Amino acid sequence: MILIFGGTTEGRIAINVCEQAGKPFYYSTKSNLQQVDMKNGIRLVGAMTSEDICRFCKENDIKCIVDAAHPFAENLHKAIMNTDMPVVRFDRQRQEKIEGAVYCKSFEEAAEIMKQHDIKLLLALSGVNTIAKLKSYWQTHNTVFRILNRQESIETAKASGLPADHIIFYDESLCLPTEQQEIQLMKSIGCDAIITKESGQSGGFDQKINAAKRLGIKIFIVEPPSTANTQHSTLDSRLSIITGPHSLRRAIEKAVPDFFPLKTGLSTGACATAATKAALLSVLTGDCPKEVVFALPDGESITIPVEVESEGIASVVKDFSDDPDVTRGCKITAKVELNESSEIRFMRGEGVGTVTLPGLGIPVGGPAINATPREMMTNEVRALTDQGCDITISVENGSEIAKNTFNEKVGVRGGISIIGTTGIVSPLSNKAFVESIGRELQVARAIGCTAIGLASGKNGEDALRTMFPDLRVVHYGNFIGETLKKAYALGFEEVHLGIMIGKAVKLAEGNLDTHSHKVQMNKQFLKSLAPEYADKIDNITMARELWQFMPPAFFDKIQQLCLSHCRTVFPQGELQIHLIK
Repeated sequence: MILIFGGTTEGRIAINVCEQAGKPFYYSTKSNLQQVDMKNGIRLVGAMTSEDICRFCKENDIKCIVDAAHPFAENLHKAIMNTDMPVVRFDRQRQEKIEGAVYCKSFEEAAEIMKQHDIKLLLALSGVNTIAKLKSYWQTHNTVFRILNRQESIETAKASGLPADHIIFYDESLCLPTEQQEIQLMKSIGCDAIITKESGQSGGFDQKINAAKRLGIKIFIVEPPSTANTQHSTLDSRLSIITGPHSLRRAIEKAVPDFFPLKTGLSTGACATAATKAALLSVLTGDCPKEVVFALPDGESITIPVEVESEGIASVVKDFSDDPDVTRGCKITAKVELNESSEIRFMRGEGVGTVTLPGLGIPVGGPAINATPREMMTNEVRALTDQGCDITISVENGSEIAKNTFNEKVGVRGGISIIGTTGIVSPLSNKAFVESIGRELQVARAIGCTAIGLASGKNGEDALRTMFPDLRVVHYGNFIGETLKKAYALGFEEVHLGIMIGKAVKLAEGNLDTHSHKVQMNKQFLKSLAPEYADKIDNITMARELWQFMPPAFFDKIQQLCLSHCRTVFPQGELQIHLIK
């Protein structure tokens, strides 16, 4: 069983991750103000001491605690670490320093620093619990605090001794003020300085800072307490620090191996990125790290083990997910050499294929390293140096592994491709994944959704959310038919299916399971739909090349065929097919 401490946006993310398991878990908040949607989660309300937490964990067979509480909830963080449980700390990603702002390590330090500035009126946007911490300042300097308009906050402010006319409220609805609303507030009270916590996007930090900058107002920022500054070191083997949903799931999989029915993994592109960073660090600093932190395409930081074999050469063993992936357990090596130019050049090592046909978005004759992994590696290199470098990626036994793929049919010869659009390998291709789709749909129905979005992955999800911002989206992987069957059985009234052209041409032919091991793009079928374009269709390598020359009527036909086949498993209700470029 998992116990989450939340009350934050990170807490909501933790709920979504744990709901994927389809098993019970606990979600604890100090108050019941946060509204959350859960099917399998059990809500707990009320403050808990270390003793309370230890007792609860023992009585309820808790195997892991997810600490997704507010960064400034120092007492709770310490209480959690005083237990003997494995802990996953969900840290907010730190933002770049704001130019011109004054950073302080604590509110007490901020109070002393602000006394040294000529401030006529300070607007404190740091929350009701900071009134007492700033008392030495507001007792002698004109200060207004903004707090939530709820009884608990009012009583806390009153107990601190702060005069009532030094308090302003914002709406109980908990909607974060926009930048324009923050500007209007600052203008209306005439403040010439603000103080706020570095609370991240979920705390409205950017809106406050941008408003103050536009008005030329002094900015004081209190940094969150560092994990290392708690009484427990980050070297504590019980503590894992993560910054997003992918690393959270991986941490839970490690701490409680039987919680999720399937294990996720890393793409070859993510492994190559980690190896590249480790190799470059060994060149620039002489260090031989045992693990490295790097960014996934969505910005989430993730940490994985690496091995530096010699200066400029490092490797990663691709970890095992429950996806039947032929590259599971393979060794991916990066060799990094500085060059005299400022360019980053990618080289083909043993086991990596060579591109021989156009259409893959990679230069013909170059190494089969896809665009997203190239971008990931480039970002990590540029974060360390402006120098040029040559990056050679190799895959142990890659040539043999490639014989079990369809690489040759798309023009990749002599090895495998380094791929991955998210950096994460989700277990997409077995019965357990279909069951996990069903659980996600059940959660959506349980919380009252009558409309659902279906997408094969992250790109499709992003496209659907752009069109329908409030739509809940479930990933179907390749299992379009099974997903639609489950959606229909659960009584969804409206379904929006986002599909990339590569899967769409398979679905249009009647294939409700689009996995490449079962069905491939059928050029004869495509030519039967548009015989006048037969020659051009013969010359394509990937379905996405169709966008370059086929007329809109062709895609309309594909869309209608997809709809007709989907209707065989979703016969009633609103069903829309959205082709995603």
